[in-house]
Amino acid sequence: MGCMLNFRKRNPRKPDEKGKKMRIINLVENEDMFDMILEITDSAEKQSIARKVLEALTEWFEVEESREGYIRDCANWTFLAAKEDDKIQGFLCLKKTGNATVELAVMGVMKDFHRNGVGRQLVEKAQKVAKAQGFEFMQVKTVKMGMYEDYDRTNLFY
Repeated sequence: MGCMLNFRKRNPRKPDEKGKKMRIINLVENEDMFDMILEITDSAEKQSIARKVLEALTEWFEVEESREGYIRDCANWTFLAAKEDDKIQGFLCLKKTGNATVELAVMGVMKDFHRNGVGRQLVEKAQKVAKAQGFEFMQVKTVKMGMYEDYDRTNLFY
């Protein structure tokens, strides 16, 4: 068992010795942070969560046909949701693309939870789930850096 970042107990930003602001994150040696990441198996619930999140993120999912495709297709994929106190924070879907490969097909985190570790927790849990399902590789498809500013931020996340 290794060290995990605990994002529930964030400390406020404090200046370092050079006056720069930094965020101090406590390290823990357990997997309690994954308590908020659930695997959803009910197709209707998957689609409901995906719709709620993707329709709140139209800057990234502005093409309705593509957005509806993700919502439709997620019913058949491995689906992880970040929830706390029954409030949806985000989700991630894994799609099998080969015998040893799974694709991170779609992912969204509600804006209120951006830059709070929810996306990282979803990806880390997805890696564990994919490995447990027997996959050796996980891939993410996105556009080339420099093509679109919004996608550059997405690329930097991965």
